[in-house]
Amino acid sequence: MKIFSVILLLTTTLAFSQQLTQKQANDLAALPMKCLQQEYPNKLSQLLADSTEIAGPKKLHPAFYGCFDWHSSVHGHWSLVYLLKKFPNLNNRQEIINKLKVNLSKQNVLTEVAYLNKKHEKSYERTYGWAWLLKLQQELDTYNEPFAKELAANLQPLTTLLAERYIEFLPKLNYALRNGTHTNTAFGLNLALDYAVHAKNIALQNSIRENALRLFKNDMGCPFSWEPSGTDFLSPCMEEIGTMQRIMPEEDFLKWLRDFSPQLFDKNFAWEPGKVSDRTDGHLIHLDGLNFSRAWNFYALAKQYPKQLGHLKVLADKHLVYSLPSITDGNYEGEHWLASFALYAFEQKL
Repeated sequence: MKIFSVILLLTTTLAFSQQLTQKQANDLAALPMKCLQQEYPNKLSQLLADSTEIAGPKKLHPAFYGCFDWHSSVHGHWSLVYLLKKFPNLNNRQEIINKLKVNLSKQNVLTEVAYLNKKHEKSYERTYGWAWLLKLQQELDTYNEPFAKELAANLQPLTTLLAERYIEFLPKLNYALRNGTHTNTAFGLNLALDYAVHAKNIALQNSIRENALRLFKNDMGCPFSWEPSGTDFLSPCMEEIGTMQRIMPEEDFLKWLRDFSPQLFDKNFAWEPGKVSDRTDGHLIHLDGLNFSRAWNFYALAKQYPKQLGHLKVLADKHLVYSLPSITDGNYEGEHWLASFALYAFEQKL
């Protein structure tokens, strides 16, 4: 039975690298479904003003209390909406919709708004959770189903608040954060800009573009050899490339990219995926996320610039395939969030 499971996993992984099938969609949907309304274990990133603020996750965050932490819950919701949209015959479709409607009720979202409006919580989930929330809003906005329209309207007050918070925060950020974890500046800008373009939010678009150019335009020679750090789940070099790819005209971007990462233009360029030594360790398994982060940026480059950078698709596939098996290995440390990363990589591959 164990040998059969390994063969099945390898077959599924190879198939997923080519296309997402109905079965794989069902398997991936099962992961956030498992934890969407699972309150514990839970990691609260809460600043207590006094003892009256001590409460359980579900009371504090009735919309996004599951899947271990707030941001993982947010992108778990995004994964389910994405899969429902792409696969109308998804298993347990109505159950998924029912859970989404319970979590993303108007009152629950307003409770989240009230939490983030606390004076001492203005930086809560900045900017990783903010970015995924905007992506969830975009997915709901573009889903032409009555329940999705209802949820999009429910979520909008929180989205509006976070869009305003981006505009307020970015000019104050004198220096970019170039780490590979939650506070990475570039990743936080990338999903937010995608939403701003979708929503025709000109103020947010302008703020992101102006501040991204200020922070990144003069960067050169990104140290690829420094990646990955031990617990990265985002690629600092590739996420910054993703930002500049979004905001610069093609000719200017390619010139900037040659200064920032000339090795990417080498058709023989090789970059080994980040290797995970222990997938039961909640921090070490982050490296699977880093592999997906590299993959979605490689796919985006290869798709937009096939002549100059089309060879990066092979490298993207290599990173994607390396980490796919860990998504369904039974370890909650990865299961509560990695499906979203894999789906985002697949979205860029299309």
